[in-house]
Amino acid sequence: MVETVTHLQWESGALAKYNNMVVKIPLFHREIAKQVVEKKAELNAKERGSVQVEEPDIVRAFFSEVPKAFYSLMIRLMDVVGFNHKDYEQK
Repeated sequence: MVETVTHLQWESGALAKYNNMVVKIPLFHREIAKQVVEKKAELNAKERGSVQVEEPDIVRAFFSEVPKAFYSLMIRLMDVVGFNHKDYEQK
């Protein structure tokens, strides 16, 4: 089966925060985190009916795709780069 790849536009402020966060992820995990989070963020935007990835799409992607073992690091990095994650945390 062939997977069709389509890329959405990313809101500039959200993209800047995302890129800033990605460079802070430990190198060993960085590339896989980028792959899964970018794919899920775009899927989240499409599910909302949007043509643009926005901050909530990215935050939700991190929460759903990053293993729980890295939760505290992820939260610290979100705080450092300014992602508003509190409304999306899984309780």
